[in-house]
Amino acid sequence: MKRNKYSAGAVKFALWFMEFRKAIRLLEQGKTFDEIKKLSATKNIFGASTPARAAIIQSTITARIKELDSSFYPLFQDSDVATQKLYALTGSFAHDTLFFDFMYEVVREKMIIGMSVLADADIRIFFKNKQAQDEVVAKWTDQTLQRLGRSYKTQLYEAGILDEKARVAERKILKPILDPVLKHWLEDYGYGQVVKALEGVR
Repeated sequence: MKRNKYSAGAVKFALWFMEFRKAIRLLEQGKTFDEIKKLSATKNIFGASTPARAAIIQSTITARIKELDSSFYPLFQDSDVATQKLYALTGSFAHDTLFFDFMYEVVREKMIIGMSVLADADIRIFFKNKQAQDEVVAKWTDQTLQRLGRSYKTQLYEAGILDEKARVAERKILKPILDPVLKHWLEDYGYGQVVKALEGVR
């Protein structure tokens, strides 16, 4: 899986699963990314609150989809909702390397050692370590890091990886059971590290 430069863009992002699913459906119907962009701008097909928000959603969803091999489109369409959410999460991981590293280095490690709780302290330690390792992350403010942590937790909840207790300092990790078709696709197209992250294995 390609590694992109670390970014704090996720402070403005969600999983946007419904929007992701709509975009895949339109692509499967023969629409192009440019046509989807135009539909978003003129008809607000993603139901955004403002034109600026619509542009952020459309551009982010497009970037996530383009990070993945297009062979997943028909597989996505044939999957149940839980599996579709994991395809969408994979797109988010592929687009946002720091988010993937959080999943791989923190959540995966907890699953490996049998710990089923993600604490806010785990998030703070992750970012502290990244600030020591990366000069870009080192420049981010505490507020930015807090917002990133909230975004990561929200996306993982929306994908079914964390429980719904949004206002507590500890969230239960819900280890997913991967659909065999999804797992094989991930392994065949260079996303084997995502399999390890989701299944909590070395």
